[in-house]
Amino acid sequence: QVQLVESGGGLVQPGGSLRLSCAASKTIFTFTLMGWYRQAPGKQRELVATITSGGSTNYADSVKGRFTISRDNGKNTVYLQMSSLKPEDTAVYYCNAVRVIGYWGQGTQVTVSS
Repeated sequence: QVQLVESGGGLVQPGGSLRLSCAASKTIFTFTLMGWYRQAPGKQRELVATITSGGSTNYADSVKGRFTISRDNGKNTVYLQMSSLKPEDTAVYYCNAVRVIGYWGQGTQVTVSS
């Protein structure tokens, strides 16, 4: 069983920054893909960013140039550095990891508001 625990969410003003962390209970080197998704109220869950075991990254157009995904294999942790945050970034952010099947964390709330 794999457990993913997100942290780092909170309330931030527009233009601010946050860093989300996703700590895995298993070594992340074995995951072929890890990523961040988000779900705003009344909307479907959407992809934010992904990173492969080889380090290749992919971003949603809405966050390109503002968000950066990275991974620390030694700490079994994936990060999402978010900058220039906008109110439309408000959502619950979920960590996802794929190794044969997909695993999800419980989510962390990010609220961008003045």
